[in-house]
Amino acid sequence: MSQKFQEIINSERPVLIDFFATWCQPCKVQSSVLNTVKENVGESARIIKVDVDQYPALAAQYGVRGVPTLAVFKNGEMLWKESGVHDVNTLTQLLKQYA
Repeated sequence: MSQKFQEIINSERPVLIDFFATWCQPCKVQSSVLNTVKENVGESARIIKVDVDQYPALAAQYGVRGVPTLAVFKNGEMLWKESGVHDVNTLTQLLKQYA
């Protein structure tokens, strides 16, 4: 996953990474929010989900201590990271800002 992850975050397009866990209730809420965000931003940004239980090293590498944690990358650089559930408008604006 690490090599593929590097390729994804090195993109010219902003990439929103959703670090989540299958057992996490707020993550399920965040997931439905992200579906709407994806519709709003279309092809201008990507949204990728990373299960912290399947990829603990990746989560640790980026300082993920709680789920959900969202991070925005562009050209391999982390531009923004926050834990907790975020609303559609905040995330849509954020991705449009970096697009």
